[in-house]
Amino acid sequence: MTAAQDLVPMPEDPLTEVAAAVLGAGRHQVLDLLDVITNPTPHPVDVVRAGDDLLPRLAHEDALPHALRLARAALRPGGLLVAAVPELDKLSLLRPTAPPPKVSGRGKDRQVTVQLWDWSPDGESYALEVVQLVRGETTWEVANTVATRHRVLSPERISDELAVAGFSAIQRLSPAECGHPFPVWVAVAPA
Repeated sequence: MTAAQDLVPMPEDPLTEVAAAVLGAGRHQVLDLLDVITNPTPHPVDVVRAGDDLLPRLAHEDALPHALRLARAALRPGGLLVAAVPELDKLSLLRPTAPPPKVSGRGKDRQVTVQLWDWSPDGESYALEVVQLVRGETTWEVANTVATRHRVLSPERISDELAVAGFSAIQRLSPAECGHPFPVWVAVAPA
């Protein structure tokens, strides 16, 4: 298990920036939801964070309710779950094959991440392949690939799942409000 880390907003990490803005100044302990799932912590933490595609992947594996209950149990009263979740429910009718590539870094440190989507016939889920390219000596090289399946989650479903798991003060922040390319959900562990 990765030990809980102090919450220090890092450039280009809107999830920790959102958590720090909500909790205020001070040292706060943060865990990734994957760490909570694989090894639940006996000590309550201030923040559990979930990256971009984790909740849709867990939903596809029918593990989302259990994971959210574990996150709630890992949080101190007033602690936060902060999760970025792509909302593709409106896109499922169009069934696009890929979003635009993500480019990071500059010069020889530039990286390109490409996602490829293959939709199920009913539009309720999709296979996701992520390919990361890095600059080699003379050309681009594949640095990493990952393949998973995801369930399409509507905002209503996300809100319902968080409420059933015992969270309160559930709020959805738009990309314009939080600086993340996907909506970010913030939910509070009640006292």
